[in-house]
Amino acid sequence: MKKTILLLALAGSFFFTSCESFLDEPLKGEQSSETIFNNVDDANLALTAVYNNLSFTTSSNMIWVFGDVASDDAVKGGNPGDQADIGSIDNFEVKSTNGILLTYWQFTYEGISRANNVINGVYNSGIDDATKQQMIAQAKFIRAYHYFNLVNIWGKVPLRLEPTSTSNANLGLSEVADIYAQIEKDLKESAAVLPATYDSADKGKITKGAAFGLLAKAQLYQKKWDECIQTITNNVEPLGYTLESNYANLFKLGAENSKEVLFAVRHMSNKNPGVGNSLNQWFAPLVENGYYFNAPTASYVASFDETTVDGKTDPRLDISIGRDGHDWVNGEPFDPTWSVTGYLVKKHNQPLVEVPTGTKGDGGLPYIYMRYADILLMKAEAYTEKGNLSDGVAALDKVRARAGLDKVKAVSQSQMRSAVYIERRREFGFEFHRFFDLMRWGQEVATAALGPNFKWESPRYYFPLPQTEVDSNHGIK
Repeated sequence: MKKTILLLALAGSFFFTSCESFLDEPLKGEQSSETIFNNVDDANLALTAVYNNLSFTTSSNMIWVFGDVASDDAVKGGNPGDQADIGSIDNFEVKSTNGILLTYWQFTYEGISRANNVINGVYNSGIDDATKQQMIAQAKFIRAYHYFNLVNIWGKVPLRLEPTSTSNANLGLSEVADIYAQIEKDLKESAAVLPATYDSADKGKITKGAAFGLLAKAQLYQKKWDECIQTITNNVEPLGYTLESNYANLFKLGAENSKEVLFAVRHMSNKNPGVGNSLNQWFAPLVENGYYFNAPTASYVASFDETTVDGKTDPRLDISIGRDGHDWVNGEPFDPTWSVTGYLVKKHNQPLVEVPTGTKGDGGLPYIYMRYADILLMKAEAYTEKGNLSDGVAALDKVRARAGLDKVKAVSQSQMRSAVYIERRREFGFEFHRFFDLMRWGQEVATAALGPNFKWESPRYYFPLPQTEVDSNHGIK
């Protein structure tokens, strides 16, 4: 402060005669949307912010509520009086004022806004073309990922492709087909320029395989069976992904580096500011300072009704959840009184030697969104729907073999379809996909799984738009 006063005193007549130009000086240490994309380093900071929004560092990323709790794999769990809005989703008693709807909506559109700012800013910058294309491709993938989740939770949503301004704030709802068309466009453009791998300095960035993998998933969800198979056969499989030999390794520290993983959201413990995984606390028992939400159901456990070729329980069950008679993640016997159902999720939990109770929400595990097992089961499903059972069986049996199961004994399309459905449930339990699978498989499958509180709505169940968005966005009719 003394130095500042001295400088102003010495300025004397200059201060008063040059007041206007002095006030026009830009703030030092501040970046605006007009200046941040002037160089690669600053633009990379903006792109990093797009990546950061994907994380589970805060409680804003509630995709697990929609993917798991809304399905037959889990119930809300936790303290009966805690997080009533999650319970409403669990019971399909969802009003437009539900706080979880608004939280995830805002989280997702924040990610889209950041991606749009990077796409627009980098495109109009003086950054060299090769770097520009790479950065835009990464941001477009993340935008497509967010819209994929949005369209599968709400159906029609505003399709924002430009930085938000007063002129486009009130944007109406786009048709589901148009949203998927944009998702596919973004992913194809991303895949065309992204590399298959990165050196160690850039590990974790979006790859060509991630873009083609999500494209195949979008095609599968639209029942574009031929296109899905072509994307997998021509673009994903040549990249050399393989199944991890030990399923358990996919849910340990460093799993994001597995050759099975196409796309993972990375986290790191013990950083300031924090970039750890909060799922570790959401799903842990109270004795570990956890909230014990997302409690697995008896229905999920019962889906493991096949033994391995050597007569043992499918190993994926006890890798995925904690249950009576088996060890918890720390090595001690699991106590079924820790959970309202007698089960807890293990996949996103770390032992206390890695994350102690005092920092339980600062986990280091990645969230693996897409892995090669998903690609194989997408391929199996697409071939099955086309009536090509032999190729479908071949893809399905690769996943079953890793779990130690015998080859599938499906001789009809209906049997094969059921085999694919059950295998997806076992393989991806508590990876936040189940509810979306049930919706795309149709009314008969969904209503049988979700029980009497679930009411199918044609063409499929969508959650209500957040009331706050309806009230503030005058483009929504």
